[in-house]
Amino acid sequence: MDRSSKILDDIAQLMNDAAGVADGVRREVETVVKSQMERIVADLDLVKRDDYEALKELVQNQSEEIGQLRKDVKALKSKKKSA
Repeated sequence: MDRSSKILDDIAQLMNDAAGVADGVRREVETVVKSQMERIVADLDLVKRDDYEALKELVQNQSEEIGQLRKDVKALKSKKKSA
């Protein structure tokens, strides 16, 4: 009985070691994939979200201003025609 207990202990230790190795491999693969993805994203020259939002707000403000200027020009033209 003592021998089978030793075998079971050895198997349990082997499984525990294998789980540790698998976890180390998983972390290493995650690190490699993450660094590759960061390199790919950097090569794509993508716009950052903050820059996009700032530009979007600027365009909206300019669109509103252009709309108001068009109204003002139209009002001036109609005023000039009536004069």
